[in-house]
Amino acid sequence: MSGYQALSYWDLVAASVFLVLNAGFSIVLRLGLTRNLIISALRMTVQLLLVGLILKVIFNAGSPWWTLLAAAVMVAFAGREIWARQERRLKGLWGPGLGAGAMLLAGSLVTIYGLAGQIRPDPLWLPQYALPLFGMVLGNTMTGVSLGLDTLHTALTKGKRDVEAQLLLGRSRWEATRPATRQALRSGFTPIINAMAATGVVSLPGMMTGQILSGVDPQEAVKYQLLIMFLLGGATGMGVLGAAGMSAEKLEVELNWIDDRIGGRPYGVDLIVPAKFATKGEKSKPGDNVSKVPDTHKDFVKKILRDHDIDPDEIVTDERMKRGTRLGDNM
Repeated sequence: MSGYQALSYWDLVAASVFLVLNAGFSIVLRLGLTRNLIISALRMTVQLLLVGLILKVIFNAGSPWWTLLAAAVMVAFAGREIWARQERRLKGLWGPGLGAGAMLLAGSLVTIYGLAGQIRPDPLWLPQYALPLFGMVLGNTMTGVSLGLDTLHTALTKGKRDVEAQLLLGRSRWEATRPATRQALRSGFTPIINAMAATGVVSLPGMMTGQILSGVDPQEAVKYQLLIMFLLGGATGMGVLGAAGMSAEKLEVELNWIDDRIGGRPYGVDLIVPAKFATKGEKSKPGDNVSKVPDTHKDFVKKILRDHDIDPDEIVTDERMKRGTRLGDNM
């Protein structure tokens, strides 16, 4: 196989002609995209040129500390992008830290596994191998995590009443947030699943294309591309699972904070009762008032549960109500 074909800057200018045509179409059609298109193209050009110069310096230095510093900068920018892409964000350090932490953990684990087990550079941290691989893993994990967290927080916000209702009916935090978590996981997994399904038939991935253009045997390029896709799929899945799980755990922490400060008393529902009623002031044992609840009321509760795909036979029973409620004790 022959070596790669070197490109001149004039070749890049010629390739950008179609982008300029798109900007012209935006002006003619009044799409309002011209400014964003030009700024994005210029930003991409400047960033890639700077990255090329920085990577050249790091590769020549061959220092593990410079490699680690470059990886840390990549994580910081990727974490900021995850936080910025969320329409509804967690407050405080949890906002940017949750997505960045999940992405860092998944990306680092998968990258180290790929370097140590399959690629095996010597030394392991050799920047020519470590940084490109870590960058590809981070980029795909960032997309999955940002989509997953945005979907989760949006679903929890829109379904706030459903979650609160299930919590009040005795469901655990994980059970109450399970539908939103499943929706978030599906959203986070979708991009990498689509990418794997289309690879090789619909499109040739960038890494494989670059290797072939640089003179690598196509069969060897395919092996590398498969390796990368497997690693990307694993890192994305781990990142999405970790981010969604920690976000749900954050809800658990906040609810436990409430529990610790109300002394085990019920909360979440305000009951308005008459000032005077029969049997007021009489002493009763916990659970004695369950038998006084009309069957029509219980049927109404069962209907609400069925509407939310919850089996009422597991919840609305006299025995469970006697064990888990203090109905009427505060009257």
